[in-house]
Amino acid sequence: MFRTAVARLVPLAAAALVAATALPASAEVIDPAPIAPNQYFYGYVNGQTGHATIKMACFGPVYPGQTGHPLAGQSVEVRPLAISSSAASAGYTGGGGTTITVDLGDPSTVSRALALRYYGVKAEIPVTATLPCYGSGKVTFTPMPTSWTARAATVLVDYVGQP
Repeated sequence: MFRTAVARLVPLAAAALVAATALPASAEVIDPAPIAPNQYFYGYVNGQTGHATIKMACFGPVYPGQTGHPLAGQSVEVRPLAISSSAASAGYTGGGGTTITVDLGDPSTVSRALALRYYGVKAEIPVTATLPCYGSGKVTFTPMPTSWTARAATVLVDYVGQP
């Protein structure tokens, strides 16, 4: 009788241990993992996904239309979503996406130089990029190769010149 009770409790205890240590469905996995097709993701600028700031090397009085270069030490990255999302700022790699290109809004060729192949790995914003000294814009994270199911993620940014 004792053996029968123990035999019944062992599988229950194992299941409870697995349930207690498992991540919730909405938990975010940040370990570097390759970007793959059919995955939802968020883009991050300086650790922010909703509204971020890019600090610009624009000193002194700033005039309308002035451009400059980002200060060093700023980054972009992508992180996966554990569940599907219809949020407007979330992206989807689509049927073929294995890389995510980051468009900082720089009209020169530097804007497509950032290509992310892993989740949770930060890439430095190039100090050679030419961006507005102040104002608002957006950074776009586009899955590549693209497909009809792919969807870019966007992060709204404020460009702030440093005094």
